[in-house]
Amino acid sequence: MFFSNFYRYFFYSKADMMFYFFIIMPIFLVSIVVSLKLNLTYKKYSNLFSKKNISGAVIARNILDSYNLQHIRVEMVEGNLTDHYDPRENVVRLSRGNYESSSIASIGVAAHEVGHAIQYSKEYFPIKVRALAIPATKFGTILSMPIFFAGLIFANYKLAGIGILLFSFVAIFQFITLPVEFNASARAIKILEGQNILDSEEIIGVKKVLWAAAMTYVVAFLSSLAQVFRLILILSSRRDDD
Repeated sequence: MFFSNFYRYFFYSKADMMFYFFIIMPIFLVSIVVSLKLNLTYKKYSNLFSKKNISGAVIARNILDSYNLQHIRVEMVEGNLTDHYDPRENVVRLSRGNYESSSIASIGVAAHEVGHAIQYSKEYFPIKVRALAIPATKFGTILSMPIFFAGLIFANYKLAGIGILLFSFVAIFQFITLPVEFNASARAIKILEGQNILDSEEIIGVKKVLWAAAMTYVVAFLSSLAQVFRLILILSSRRDDD
């Protein structure tokens, strides 16, 4: 009896249980593999140094200057892989390791973040859309689940539907992020090749590092998308039970 009703202890329906084990769990396992792959790839190419022995900070500064972006600063920030471009303050922030190191991984990450700065300077459409989506995404991240479960508890299915809609903003934001990240990596590789900053063998290493990083965004999107469908499935099952 326990096993025949096992799903009722942890899931909303048999369909929810099947969806969880055959969709959610595989994506979760893939995310672990992708994260491990990124860490191993980054670690490998963090220990391989460029022949020109130029740090990530200098590379970032030189690329920015070559695009007449002298007003954008390059600063160091604490943490591991905390590298990012802040368009509000016009600053490329590189984690200490990538700022100081001349490794292939550091140069690739620095060029990638500068790629985001170039996207803004060129008014790259997807990054403008992503910037506009940030407020709705933050709102959805905080309130979607409380609203959804409140709707289930009080049998207010319109409220639960609003919760799903809010959470879908997260998936949409992550979808918009994909072309932004891939394009920044493509720009970085093109610049590193075009300006002869790295040779062909070193470029292969950069591609591996940036590709591994990009896959984390793909998995994040798939995870959020699967969660949206699971919430829809839960809501549908609850309506059918009433």
